[in-house]
Amino acid sequence: MSVQHDGAPATEREPRTVAARPANTIGEIVFAVSCVAIGIVALVVASQIHVPPTANTVGPQVFPYIVGGALTLVGVATLIAVFFGARGEAEDSEDADAAKGTDWLTVAKLVVFFLAHAFLIDYIGWPFAAALLFFGAAWALGAKSLWRAAVAGVVLGILIELAFGVGLGLSLPAGPLLNWIPIFNG
Repeated sequence: MSVQHDGAPATEREPRTVAARPANTIGEIVFAVSCVAIGIVALVVASQIHVPPTANTVGPQVFPYIVGGALTLVGVATLIAVFFGARGEAEDSEDADAAKGTDWLTVAKLVVFFLAHAFLIDYIGWPFAAALLFFGAAWALGAKSLWRAAVAGVVLGILIELAFGVGLGLSLPAGPLLNWIPIFNG
């Protein structure tokens, strides 16, 4: 008989019970295979990046090689773990009701606004396409104040345009509504 730290005799521990795990491992396998596939694609594409002979030892291929290699290793490790019986635990969520199914109408609304965003970037510009996406997502997810969502979307779209399009020089088209402003026209 062993003794606990407080001097009381220790009782025998009850065996741990493992929560029943689903026998279906398709999700884990799909995730692992996707990681391996994306990692291999990243490695192949990284090998095709043209590196000028004057480049330093750390060239443009280094980061894609690191990401591709890491993805491939994580995918292979996950596959091995799944085949040896490791399973992901279901998450307990405060705000999700497992008894309810997927709200496909909300998913469809989000997909429509995302596709509209992608299509409208060239026609109305990044800031307003992003504002429309933000507003549409807020509406689809049940925002109580739609006018606040619209204003927040416009402000966020313009801030992103300023930060990335103007500040970093990335190619985010300002669109016809902002092209007349010199800072967006640069």
